[in-house]
Amino acid sequence: MQDLTTGPVTRHLIKTSSFMLVTMVVQTMYILVDLYWVGHLGTDAVAAVGIAGNISFIVLALTQMLGVGTTTLVSHAAGQKDHERVLLVFNQSQVLSTLAGLALLIVGMATRRAYTASVGADAATAALANDYLLWFIPAMALQFLMVAMGAALRGLGQFKPGMIVSTATIAINMALAPVLIFGWGTGHPMGVAGAAVATLISIVVGVIWLTTYFLDNDSFLTFTPRDWSPQLGLWKKMLGIGLPSGAEFGLMAVYLVFIYSIIKPFGAEAQAGFGIGGRVVQAGFMPVVALGFAVAPVAGQNVGAKLGARVRETYRSAVMLVVVVMTLFAVLCHVAPQAFIGIFSSDPRVIAVGTDYLKIVSWNYIASGVIFVNSSMFQALGNTVPSLVTSAVRLIIVAVPVVWLSQHPGLQLNWIWYLSVASVLFQLALSLWLLRRELTRTLGVARPS
Repeated sequence: MQDLTTGPVTRHLIKTSSFMLVTMVVQTMYILVDLYWVGHLGTDAVAAVGIAGNISFIVLALTQMLGVGTTTLVSHAAGQKDHERVLLVFNQSQVLSTLAGLALLIVGMATRRAYTASVGADAATAALANDYLLWFIPAMALQFLMVAMGAALRGLGQFKPGMIVSTATIAINMALAPVLIFGWGTGHPMGVAGAAVATLISIVVGVIWLTTYFLDNDSFLTFTPRDWSPQLGLWKKMLGIGLPSGAEFGLMAVYLVFIYSIIKPFGAEAQAGFGIGGRVVQAGFMPVVALGFAVAPVAGQNVGAKLGARVRETYRSAVMLVVVVMTLFAVLCHVAPQAFIGIFSSDPRVIAVGTDYLKIVSWNYIASGVIFVNSSMFQALGNTVPSLVTSAVRLIIVAVPVVWLSQHPGLQLNWIWYLSVASVLFQLALSLWLLRRELTRTLGVARPS
């Protein structure tokens, strides 16, 4: 366990986020390389993977529900120096993650055809998306186990094991993807399904590998059978913290499905352009995601230790780091968006849509980064409802006018992107106000910065 309640806060943030950043950089490389290989299969393939990839946001929502609750409760117990409580939370989270993974596997496999048929721009795109999901859904089901184990380690400030395993599994995925997609050396190309099979194999390796960290009886965290009996009170508390955060990511999935459905009449090229643009944004936000993973345990341990001044200092340092990183990314996307999109597609229509998307949404990168830090702070404080509220408001601000506009001829894609920027700015203002109120209520801190 790493004690985050003493020593310079900024150093803790940089140190802990650096481990996650290594993983995120490799993850970014994987996202871009995977998209590059899939791009060689054509526009329909890119659109299909984008559509099928929406399931990852659903999984992210569900794993956040478990992971956030685990990280928060483990960090609070660690701040209070309660080892038995840490072990109990860890083992209960493993039980919950196993049940959730099984549920996703059953429901996902049963509904995948209906989903791809309803969202795909044409029959070919829907068929490719269905082939991808056949292997991708089992991979996402196993993801629950990795997230639960990693969340407990993060609560203790131990990022290195997760970094090592995640980096290795991503490297395996990157190496296998082109081999399986194009049949290099095997003579049996699998197309888009090969990308999903590579993901499944890498996650199987990751789950087995990460499990070995908890088999040593001398480890601070161990699998303890006596703590496996369901404790509904603890589940309720864990889910009470994690459910709003999971629902927030669920709204992201809803938002993406909504956008794909709205732009469906514009064709597979528009869906592919939006999909590529979204992947580029996702890759660029990896440093912020890494920092967010660090903010929650650093602030959480200090919340548990009732060190309000250090909690506030954590927030201020994180925001400063986010502003620097997101400013650089915003400038790059604003001045050279076509270069990013052109790497993954040569279709002029796809490039035009993706370029327009990046140029417009780059105006809200800084605001989005601060919102992400605010969300991590709400996790550390043990109340993620305010973060959910801000995300719901943002979705409404976009959805209502877009649905109205879609009923009239002349709807332009860039109208949707401009509405998205406006909604994020409003979400930031609301998030800052709610965070200030939560800090005052929980720690007596008058303001977040």
